[in-house]
Amino acid sequence: MSQTSLAVAVVMERTPLNNRWQSEKWEPIGVVPDASEPGAGPRALVENEVRAQWLHPGFKLELFRDEAEGYYLNLSSQKPFVFVNWLEEQGAGVPKAVTVSYNEAARLMDAGARVDGVPMPPQWIPWLAEYVERNYKPEPKKRSRPPSFKGAKRDDR
Repeated sequence: MSQTSLAVAVVMERTPLNNRWQSEKWEPIGVVPDASEPGAGPRALVENEVRAQWLHPGFKLELFRDEAEGYYLNLSSQKPFVFVNWLEEQGAGVPKAVTVSYNEAARLMDAGARVDGVPMPPQWIPWLAEYVERNYKPEPKKRSRPPSFKGAKRDDR
């Protein structure tokens, strides 16, 4: 695979809570390949009193060279994730963006965005690994001397 983007859809789930401050909770539970028609809107997959699952099509999972380190860090974890940035709008969980960059997800969270990780579909891991192999070269580690050793002179004996 040499493509640098995938068409994806996000599955959001609503579950009821037995809580006096919050009656339900929304969260992303998966990201899947998107085969929807362009411009297709969200659609219910399951909706009953126990849970609701909605498919939100129309997202592009795009890879960028300057995020290669973030992809590497994600792949280096025990369980790679797709990170979903989402909001609650009018009582529903609505995804806004997806990424596989650990660094981009961290920046979004540092800015106060709601970001949750969902397991990366196994068939996407080789695609991402190939991209990282081609585009990520770790910076060589420079050995630095502690300040206490700088300027120290050895005894001449």
